[in-house]
Amino acid sequence: MKKIIFATSNEGKMKEVRMILKDLTYEVLSLKEAGINADIVEDGETFEENALIKAKEIAKLSGEITLADDSGLEVDYLNKAPGIYSARFMGENTSYDIKNQYIIDQLRDAKESERTARFVCAIACCLPDGRCMTTRATIEGIIGYEQAGNNGFGYDPIFYLPDYGCTSAELSMEQKNEISHRGKALALMKEKLGEWNENINC
Repeated sequence: MKKIIFATSNEGKMKEVRMILKDLTYEVLSLKEAGINADIVEDGETFEENALIKAKEIAKLSGEITLADDSGLEVDYLNKAPGIYSARFMGENTSYDIKNQYIIDQLRDAKESERTARFVCAIACCLPDGRCMTTRATIEGIIGYEQAGNNGFGYDPIFYLPDYGCTSAELSMEQKNEISHRGKALALMKEKLGEWNENINC
C-alpha cells in the first residue's frame, strides 16, 4: 500500500487525521511509525510557511508523500496571540492546563463580545515530483470562562462554540472533524490529493 507520512508525533492529532483520510488508498503514518526523528526549526512567519518547512524536510527524508500542518489559536483580545506560537506558548513543556488557564485569566475583564477567537490550520503537502501545495481553514468561536471537555487536546477545552453550546473538547470526534479547522483544511487537501492521484493514473 502507498504511504503518506503526516509530520507529527501527536497521537491526538493522528487520530483525527486518520479518520478524515480513511477513504484514501494510502497508509497514513506518523513520524514515529515511519521511524523518522527530525528536529525541525519552524521559523516561518505564517501557518503556511511553517507547514511547508515541515513537509519539505520530511519529504526529503522519507521520499514519500508528506503532509504537515501548522495550526494555532488566535485570541483577538490578546492581539491574535498565541497564533503561530501556539505550541510553544509559555514554553513547549508547559502543560495545556496551565496555558489554557493563563488565557482564561488574561480575559477575566473581557466582555463576551471581546472574547472572540479562532482556530487556524494550514496543511502543506509535498509530492514525490517535488511539487508542494497548501490549504487553509478556520473555525470561529469564543474563549470560554472555564475549561470543559475531554474529547480534544491542546486549546480545545477553552474554545467555546456558541452554535453548539459547548467547547470543541465536548464535541464527538465525528462532529469535530466535520467542523474543525484541521478537518476542513484536510478535507480540502484530500480533494487536491485525489485530483493529483487521478492525473498520475490516467
